[in-house]
Amino acid sequence: MKKILGFVMVGLLLSSCISNKRITYLQNLPGNPEIGLDEFIPYANVEYKYILQPFDVVDIDFASSDEELTKAFEFQGSRSMRGGGGGGGVNDIFYFTGYSIDQEGFVEIPQLGKIQIAGLTEEEAQKKVQEEINSFFKEEVFVKLRIGGIRFTALGEFSSSGAQVILKNRATIFDALAVAGESNILAKKNKLFIIRQYDGGTKIHQINLNDRQLLASPFYFIQPNDILYLEPMKIRQFGNAENLTASLGLIISVTSSIILIAALLTSNL
Repeated sequence: MKKILGFVMVGLLLSSCISNKRITYLQNLPGNPEIGLDEFIPYANVEYKYILQPFDVVDIDFASSDEELTKAFEFQGSRSMRGGGGGGGVNDIFYFTGYSIDQEGFVEIPQLGKIQIAGLTEEEAQKKVQEEINSFFKEEVFVKLRIGGIRFTALGEFSSSGAQVILKNRATIFDALAVAGESNILAKKNKLFIIRQYDGGTKIHQINLNDRQLLASPFYFIQPNDILYLEPMKIRQFGNAENLTASLGLIISVTSSIILIAALLTSNL
């Protein structure tokens, strides 16, 4: 009976073990060309440029030798809020100081009125706003337009899931992991799904965080409005990473008790 108990306990322990190969980032996986340390890895040639969509938030700033001109095109206090880093410790400052694209694809700018920029790239939208302001003023006013940070959503086995913002022009998948909290040890790092918005539709992509080839992948950089989803491993049904040890201990304890009772009943027969 002791042997049976030993086999059961060993089996439970083995079934609960998680191989380092399943949780280690950026490995040289079998079947792929090996990428050595200090080896230069060129970025993937991606022709895709992000297209502005309804409900995006864009930051539009104006510059001129005449400071009074630029004030006419800004909402009251928006520039001072940018300089101060936001009111009351707000993280997503561009939500309050930027320009939201409405459902029809327009932004409304003081003095200029509504301008349709949805369906355009950042560069095309900047050029369109520049043309509008040039027709309004003879004086030279420079326009700067960009996405108000990279907004994405992290779901599944992240330590801090939810909507997130990275205040950068470009962010990698690992920037996103750092912001959302490094993925849970019980996450399937070889199956990270990226739900990406394209002009007129959506695609679901799958990447492998274990694979070093990811660095040369077109999905190494995230895009605005990406949704990241990490599936849990099957062992996740026993509990999360914090209480898995307790759950395993409970299972072993219950199993031991059942075997002990069975042994006592057998010996009394």
